[in-house]
Amino acid sequence: MGTNRRSFLKLSGLAGFGLITGCQQQGADSASKSTALDHIRAEAAKKYTSVFNMSGYAAPKIPTVRIGFIGVGNRGAAAVERVSRIEGVAINGICDVRPEKAAAAKERIKTPDHVAKIYAAGPDDWKKMCEQEEYDLIYIATHWKLHAEMAIYAMEHGKHVAMEIPAATTVADCWRLVQTSEKTKKHCVMLENCCYDYFELLTLNLARQGFFGDIVHCEGGYLHDILDSFFDETKRYDFWRLKENAARNGNLYPTHGLGPVCQILNVNRGNKMEYMSSMASRDFMLNKKAKEMAKTDPRFEEYVDKPFRGNMNISNILTNSGSTIMLQHDVSSPRPYSRIHMVSGTQAFAQKYPLPGKIAVGHDDFMPADELAKLEERYTPGIVKRIGQLAKEIGGHGGMDFMMDWRLIDCLRNGLPMDMDVYDAASWSVIGPLSEWSVANGSQPIEIPDFTCDNWKNNKVHDINLTAGGTTGVLKS
Repeated sequence: MGTNRRSFLKLSGLAGFGLITGCQQQGADSASKSTALDHIRAEAAKKYTSVFNMSGYAAPKIPTVRIGFIGVGNRGAAAVERVSRIEGVAINGICDVRPEKAAAAKERIKTPDHVAKIYAAGPDDWKKMCEQEEYDLIYIATHWKLHAEMAIYAMEHGKHVAMEIPAATTVADCWRLVQTSEKTKKHCVMLENCCYDYFELLTLNLARQGFFGDIVHCEGGYLHDILDSFFDETKRYDFWRLKENAARNGNLYPTHGLGPVCQILNVNRGNKMEYMSSMASRDFMLNKKAKEMAKTDPRFEEYVDKPFRGNMNISNILTNSGSTIMLQHDVSSPRPYSRIHMVSGTQAFAQKYPLPGKIAVGHDDFMPADELAKLEERYTPGIVKRIGQLAKEIGGHGGMDFMMDWRLIDCLRNGLPMDMDVYDAASWSVIGPLSEWSVANGSQPIEIPDFTCDNWKNNKVHDINLTAGGTTGVLKS
């Protein structure tokens, strides 16, 4: 432990309080302390041993990837359409608790020869899909709390898994995902589309080429005014996201901002996140909105005076390399959309928002447009050169959604390691519950579990230049 970290621990009271860790046993004094949300602290303190390292693991090739979709209300239905445009895919099943949604998603398939059997007989029909032999990959786009349960069940039944973000909402489920993936040797991929946005991939390649020098600090966030949608059942089935925000106070949606900067900082592949602290403002908007809605709609009466999440959450993370990360989360304040995406190094600086993305060398000013264009031409990674333009034409948040789906299928078809493995899914998602604990305990730091169980020291970074693979075609509608 370096001098700076020792000083921090002393000043913050951590030396007496005890860092919470998934890799150490806690002393009796620390374990006996009673804190708010102590179940989170207890789960984060547990120790596990890796049984198989999934980072860099190449599963056997699957020439035609047979897919089943679970949850096709909004994002899932769009994924069905996108994936149907990828070569070497067979959409064999679509599952949703609402039969009309499953049928509508099937209608969005753009290419022929997909069976797309409907599973909509009841809330557990997804299990029937996972149990069938005619699936290689289960693609999950349900509400958050079902992600881990469904992914674990699918892996236990011999399926690879891709799921929407976050992968889990509890520390225990993050570990269960890791353990199940290692035990079954099935991939567990979290569908973090922002890792495939164009400026994020550019800055990742720049970082790998040493353009930024040593990286000092990164920032990311999810700043998106979606307040009204919480109260719109057509957009949030059974008001699931309102329920999350009425019961949990932390950074509930960390991975859009965190995923890309973790890749830049080589987290889980030569680096790791050590510990974090989190602070939340009070709620200025959600309870007020609930009271207004309850005046005309009795369904919202139960939400009045709930312990809503604060408008703004700020979480700070220290990595093993000594670099820092700052995350922001605000989905209820009226403000322009931003994921921040800032990279500050000893030689250069980049920031995406406000758009367009900007890069600077030195402190004087950002590069002019023509100079930035030359930099992009030189450093755009191979995956963007191969599929970037087609992805823009097909769409999905400007193309990043399609690039993400295409890369997932291309890796499975070519027997390649995943860009985002189960350790990424767990470590990026666990920030949610850990931030809840920190907010509830006066912003005390809490150690971030090492889901790789020390394998991060030797794991290799993922391939963004298609040195292997890249053979999967894109089909016309």
